[in-house]
Amino acid sequence: MSDWQDMIVGDRMAVDDEFSTEVDGSPFSRQEWGLIMTATSFEITDPGDEEAATLVADTSELPAVMPELERVAEMGPMGGPQERSGGGGGLIGSVLDSLGLGGGDDDGVDEERLEAAESMVDRYAEELQSHLETEGRWTEVRAAAAGGGEP
Repeated sequence: MSDWQDMIVGDRMAVDDEFSTEVDGSPFSRQEWGLIMTATSFEITDPGDEEAATLVADTSELPAVMPELERVAEMGPMGGPQERSGGGGGLIGSVLDSLGLGGGDDDGVDEERLEAAESMVDRYAEELQSHLETEGRWTEVRAAAAGGGEP
């Protein structure tokens, strides 16, 4: 599995550069996007079938990292907690939250942000496959994924 993924490291870097505009226009910071991508893996469905083969993102680990993503979002520019308008809370709120009495959502997963992350990762996978096709590398990568060996 990792053989074909190792083959596309440079391609992923190129797509990362191209995709940065979309990241900048998204609800995620670059740091958050990096965390999203760390929790995402890619696979090629039907690699042996030229017509049906598709690069897809496995986002099954994203719900597990969403609470950390929220913590990253709450950090200020210098790495400290960012002031929030409206609710306050302060020290007492932090203590209550740590005891599970703060009244926040229990699972720590913002479903709307999770869906936005999954949607962006899907678009990234499409861009990556398109890049591989344009560069004439898709057949080689598909063959490596199908055979699991040298291209």
